[in-house]
Amino acid sequence: MYNRKELEEKLISDFEWFHMHPELSYEENKTTEKIREILTESGIEILPYPLETGVIAIVRGSKNGPVQALRCDIDALPVKEETGLTYASCCEGKMHACGHDFHIIAGIGCAVLLQGRKDELAGDVKFIFQPGEETSVGALKILETDVLADVEQIWGIHADPTNDVGVLGIREGYVTAAVDRFVITIKGTGCHGAHPDDGTDPIPVAAAIVQALQTVVTRNINAFHPALVSVTRFQAGNTWNVIPESAVLEGTVRTMEREDRILFEKRVREIALHTSHAFGAEAEVEWIAGCPATYNDGGMAEESILMAEECGFSVVPEESSLGGDDFAFYEEKIPGCYIKIGTGKGERIHQPGFQVDESVILPAAEYLAKLMGGIMNNLI
Repeated sequence: MYNRKELEEKLISDFEWFHMHPELSYEENKTTEKIREILTESGIEILPYPLETGVIAIVRGSKNGPVQALRCDIDALPVKEETGLTYASCCEGKMHACGHDFHIIAGIGCAVLLQGRKDELAGDVKFIFQPGEETSVGALKILETDVLADVEQIWGIHADPTNDVGVLGIREGYVTAAVDRFVITIKGTGCHGAHPDDGTDPIPVAAAIVQALQTVVTRNINAFHPALVSVTRFQAGNTWNVIPESAVLEGTVRTMEREDRILFEKRVREIALHTSHAFGAEAEVEWIAGCPATYNDGGMAEESILMAEECGFSVVPEESSLGGDDFAFYEEKIPGCYIKIGTGKGERIHQPGFQVDESVILPAAEYLAKLMGGIMNNLI
């Protein structure tokens, strides 16, 4: 058993290792090995699920109580790091720019603390070190197993560079959006750029669709419901004097409300097909559904706020984000709560200068251990 200073030094050292060795979604092989190594050294049981990457572990309490779970995502991003840290990424073009290295180490710290006090722990706590969150569907890899079969509630965390260390963002309700992707292919008829009347130019068709899609937010969705559509790729042609035969649009739709998500898909299809027909072209629409919106259970949010105050954290209302998190897939099965942990104000997530203030690591682990363990006295 570590004393508090020893544990903090150990967690910071391991955090720096994870930061230096980022791995992209479903490539988290060394990350998985390191997590298993640290947990095993601490006597924490690893459950034998057949995951290619990722780890599921458990701390078994000696008293009766609910089975809970903590989700910690583990993948990095294809971002070139520009932090200047002494422990910056050793992997060119890859970086933990979303704080998943912090999520890993906070989860490990929580597990170590609960393992040391398992005689006081009521119920079991499962730790899900999940791959592929940045794909928006990595949680589905975990849900192919029966890991949640006996779990009653699940907790998730995220680094928050908009708040100082010592501040948590928590509230009931929707906090991240459903994430969907679309690809629209407009098929016209190619011809010479000087004779557009000989064909059907797909470029003005695509431009009209881009404009029309914005009206879904302004004219079809309730003005009090957060929603957006972003066309992020417009591709057509390969030279200056030839009208191409096709154009491709790709983008994302973000919604909070279930009915808005359904409506948006319907309207994207209608706008693409009917606008194309009006110009004499054809359109194909591919809709790729991602994760649903993340919803914080009211009772869990209240519990997490009370424990935060007991642990000396300040609590602010969690901001809604049209970013997504596949944590929401777990919430389709059981109640959940997704907590933002202030990691020091600085560059936002997914930016090359993003970094975590290491002083938050141990307090975050202690908070999570007390929250899920129901242990109010000092853990160490």
